[in-house]
Amino acid sequence: MADYPGAAWLARYRERVNGDAELKVIGDWFTTTFGLTFGDSRYAVRVEKGRIAEIVAPKLDVRTPFGFRAPVAVWRKFLEANPPPLFHDFFAMLMRVPDFVLEGDSLIAMQNARALHRMMNIMRETGAPNA
Repeated sequence: MADYPGAAWLARYRERVNGDAELKVIGDWFTTTFGLTFGDSRYAVRVEKGRIAEIVAPKLDVRTPFGFRAPVAVWRKFLEANPPPLFHDFFAMLMRVPDFVLEGDSLIAMQNARALHRMMNIMRETGAPNA
């Protein structure tokens, strides 16, 4: 599925992140661009002070210091209302799901672990795409 998770879902996710009260408190220092790769669909998520400024399908000149890559089947499990064991949290997936990969500079990711963790929880709360 080349367009997974789809523009409508990405817009909904961005709206939920930007309206999250917890991220307004803990996201003040979270400014970076990170990658999300859903199978063959790659996106760059530009974050400024814990808010998503934009989500784009990056060109070659968009630098993402770190990112998360997994097959669509793994993302689908993560986004289920009741995910199977190990797919309920992105830290669990990083440690126990071989197909879920942290690419790039893990130091930058972990320096922002609290805000990033909340952002990934919001992704789960956004629910599965209708695709």
